[in-house]
Amino acid sequence: MAERYYVVREDLLPDGILKTEQAKDLLRRGEAATVHEAAERVGLSRSAFYKYKDGVYLLEQANRERIATLSMDLEHRSGVLSAVLSMLARSQGNVLTISQSIPLQGMANVVVTLDTSGYSGPLNELVEQLRSLEGVKRAIVVGRS
Repeated sequence: MAERYYVVREDLLPDGILKTEQAKDLLRRGEAATVHEAAERVGLSRSAFYKYKDGVYLLEQANRERIATLSMDLEHRSGVLSAVLSMLARSQGNVLTISQSIPLQGMANVVVTLDTSGYSGPLNELVEQLRSLEGVKRAIVVGRS
């Protein structure tokens, strides 16, 4: 099922969601050093913060920065990782980090953190394009922020 997003007026949102964004703002601006401190200052439990933190954004913040973490199993052959990175670049994705395991039995796991703010399509379409590349055995989204 594709992810769906809603634009909701602030006064209609539950306190937990509003306070989560307030806590994230304190952390972004450096006014709180830890999640515990930020949550305490806005009157929110840490568990509620962690429940909502990956899904709550101010509209202007969500449009400015979209970060996705992709996990892929790649065949250990010359050019496979290069083809993946080339596709991400053609899609206007900006690679922030890459972590690759040591290949075992001809396969390596690669985790890429990607700034997708330049990518205009749905993330699931990009993942499908990656899966279609020769040598890509699995590609999934493991995180978004």
